[in-house]
Amino acid sequence: MSTPSAGGGHGAVPALFSDLWQRDGVTDEGQGLPEGRGGADESQGHQKGRGTPDERQALPGGQGVADEGRGLPEGWGVADEGQGHPEGQGVVDDGLRLPGGRGVPDEERLARAALTRLVEPGDEAVGRWLRRMGPVALWRALTGKGKPPPGATGDRLAGCALRAAGADPVADLALIARCGGRFICPGDLDWPGQLDDLGDARPVGLWVRGPAGLRMWALRSVAVVGARACSDYGAHVAAALGTGLAERGWVVVSGAAHGVDGAAHRGALAAGGATIAVLASGVDVPYPRGHAELIERIAEQGLVLAELPPGAHPTRARFVLRNRVILASLGEGCGMRQVVVALCSSMPV
Repeated sequence: MSTPSAGGGHGAVPALFSDLWQRDGVTDEGQGLPEGRGGADESQGHQKGRGTPDERQALPGGQGVADEGRGLPEGWGVADEGQGHPEGQGVVDDGLRLPGGRGVPDEERLARAALTRLVEPGDEAVGRWLRRMGPVALWRALTGKGKPPPGATGDRLAGCALRAAGADPVADLALIARCGGRFICPGDLDWPGQLDDLGDARPVGLWVRGPAGLRMWALRSVAVVGARACSDYGAHVAAALGTGLAERGWVVVSGAAHGVDGAAHRGALAAGGATIAVLASGVDVPYPRGHAELIERIAEQGLVLAELPPGAHPTRARFVLRNRVILASLGEGCGMRQVVVALCSSMPV
């Protein structure tokens, strides 16, 4: 049995995840797709709406015809033999793609996706282990399949083993794809280089919903953050800032919370501008609940991203830790390109 491998060709099924891959429809030639993506002639599965195996298939939405049935959504481009590739996504096994990657090996992507279920965001010990061992070896170490990482306690390893029992990175990648999203890792073209400035606190990876390229948007971004219990005046100022920044071509980054955050997002959206919401939950779990419609609008017009995998719920500590991603995602370099507007007062000024 073989499976997709970044860069094309047939490779061995990623050993750590072969059982998960089998459950999700890997067939002969390794060209199975995660759940819900179907299968076709010669085991070449196609995601829903992405073409069927007959030659010369029509593309979705009147987008023309692609050779050999490899239909592609708008803006995906076409490569050799009609194999189009979404921005930031790599070529694998005769045109089959894992969600989200270019240049990152499949097994590494799966390991990073799985690690987001095992570890908390911003854990610097995990960051050191990742840097020294790599994601695949670290997954083995934390799940009892390899030598424990240096300094890992028995309690920690036991907790990781419990969480690993429910980890299914193939299903998570399939779910994020069905939500119109992707999982990006360090090494992907869409990875914002400024996140590397966090050092060992850098995210293991990012779950992203939305049509835009994260790296490009992060190059010209401003964080607008502040109090949840702000005054009406504070919300008005935040919305005006969001609108003004968006009109001037800046990307407004915030946390989708009540108060200043939500007002800044709404201001940017009202101007038809770009905005990014960084969540302390999974990208498919809108929080606060009262902002479910706002977060959905951001996913359609902007970007919603999180370090936590689909289905994850927020905690107090996760709210604090997501703020480092909001700040680190600002434009590369220093000076006026890195601006943070904090509206923390709950009283008019």
